[in-house]
Amino acid sequence: MRAALVAGAALALVLSGCSSGGSDDSGDAAGSGSDGLSGQVVWADFGGPTNKARYGTYFDDFTKDTGVKVISEVESDAIANTMLTGGKGAYDAIHVGLDTVYQNKANIARLDDSVGRDTNLPENIRDYAFGTFLVGHVQAYLTATFPNGGPKNWADFWDVAKFPGKRGWMGSPGSYDGACEIALLASGVAPDKLYPLDLDRCTKKLDELRPNMVFYTSYPQIQQLLTSKTAAVVAGPSGQAVALKNQGVDVTISFDQALIAPNVMAIPASAPNMKNIQALAKVFNDPERQAAFAKLTGYGPGNPDAFKYMDAETKAKVVNAPENTTVVPWNSEERAKVSDELLAWYTKWLAGK
Repeated sequence: MRAALVAGAALALVLSGCSSGGSDDSGDAAGSGSDGLSGQVVWADFGGPTNKARYGTYFDDFTKDTGVKVISEVESDAIANTMLTGGKGAYDAIHVGLDTVYQNKANIARLDDSVGRDTNLPENIRDYAFGTFLVGHVQAYLTATFPNGGPKNWADFWDVAKFPGKRGWMGSPGSYDGACEIALLASGVAPDKLYPLDLDRCTKKLDELRPNMVFYTSYPQIQQLLTSKTAAVVAGPSGQAVALKNQGVDVTISFDQALIAPNVMAIPASAPNMKNIQALAKVFNDPERQAAFAKLTGYGPGNPDAFKYMDAETKAKVVNAPENTTVVPWNSEERAKVSDELLAWYTKWLAGK
């Protein structure tokens, strides 16, 4: 990978020819750059290392080339929901799960034709999402916990006789991500038969493991559960385990039956700075930049060409690496149809009802 990625003049080529999908009330914060861009983009995500990685791989060079400032805000549910349901707000890009894009497609701007598509997304939705990063819902454990080899698939995760110890598990209603799919896989359902989700079967399987579960209510607690040995194995987003590996902790991550969940950025149709955000979206499809982002975060790319620029160490941390042949992409379109039902079901199950 080139050390400087695609900086300066090369970025100007990436941006050249970008057309606007709407009006641009971008203000006068910065001087005009390439393509006559100026002003700002208001970017809403959840902060932390992922946001920091975006500055290093995307935002900084974009601002240097165009003069457009990228202002990051920690996403407000109220503002995001208002804009995604057709109202007004300050955001130009909103971090969402792909199921949310399916649900709110009518109020999301279509990407300009000049913006490259993330082809690791389903064809029927890739015109409405960019900045894809693929999260793996995996199981992870300290390698020393099972020196002769630990659990691999979800049936193993349930097998506390063969692999003793508590299981770290998602413990807040909003973190039901993958809970039903994981339970179904553990009960023997084939990956291509997961949908529609059988919630009764999910409940029965989760009830089996409940006495051995230790619940976390925020994702960073995954790291604490592992390093304190409160849980022998934890199920959750791969990025938390990758973060431990990056700190030098010897963690084993199993990608066998790992669920692949797309996280994306959506441009609300009422975005105030439409020309600017469409230009920034174009930069996000660059495969070298996506590879650099994966190296920093452990999240998989939306553009499969990014793997050409990854070293072996990075690929080993990425859920959708070509070597991972037993992963299970979840169906965001099917999940979108039952998202309210899923949330209500998991809330009830956590409450023990």
